[in-house]
Amino acid sequence: MTDSIQSSITPVNIEEELKSSYLDYAMSVIVGRALPDVRDGLKPVHRRVLFSMDREGNTANKKYVKSARVVGDVIGKYHPHGDSAVYDTIVRMAQPFSLRYMLVDGQGNFGSIDGDAPAAMRYTEVRMQKITQALLTDLDKETVNFSPNYDGELMIPDVLPTRIPALLANGSSGIAVGMATNIPPHNLNEVLNGCLAYIDNNEITIDELMQHIPGPDFPTAALINGRKGIEEAYRTGRGKSVCSCSSNSRNQRKRTRTNYRV
Repeated sequence: MTDSIQSSITPVNIEEELKSSYLDYAMSVIVGRALPDVRDGLKPVHRRVLFSMDREGNTANKKYVKSARVVGDVIGKYHPHGDSAVYDTIVRMAQPFSLRYMLVDGQGNFGSIDGDAPAAMRYTEVRMQKITQALLTDLDKETVNFSPNYDGELMIPDVLPTRIPALLANGSSGIAVGMATNIPPHNLNEVLNGCLAYIDNNEITIDELMQHIPGPDFPTAALINGRKGIEEAYRTGRGKSVCSCSSNSRNQRKRTRTNYRV
């Protein structure tokens, strides 16, 4: 072994290297892919889709555009991954049974709650919902930090300057390395009332806060049996609840309430 090679070798402890490398990998997955940012309630792929639609003027007051066009713009500029991952994200944001407040206005077949697959991206069309603008307002007024995209040619926001508590309103779920999250959706009016109450009194108790936010509000109208699980979740961050569904008494095949994400 030459002296130059020998001098460039740095001995390391295998245990310390494993700890450091695993932590770096875990943080990369947590921040860059799997878990939402508490500030805007979005994962990177959701944020990039909405940012792309905003840049292209695909807003609620404009005509629908092909989903394939949006997918191509996202993977070409901001999210260099498979097109199916981006389209699946768009589909979920357009499904009334997946999000309490849909962020994408879809036209065409976007699947069903029974598990029917959506139509191919070349057939469906999308634009932003009106509420989505509340997540993007003042984006060009230096309200958030921007970072270079994957090839350094464009700048993308680290987080959206949302005016609504989107994480609590729509909830989120994700599995990362060493941790996971599963936050249920809530009624936006109740969440805003809770935020105002907290602003007025930052020492507000959980019981007082639950007077404004009594519990989750599912887009499928599922009923939560009992409040113990809700209270436990709000106090500790972990809780379990049992939901029930119901059907029309005249037509048992027509469900009026359906369990969420089942």
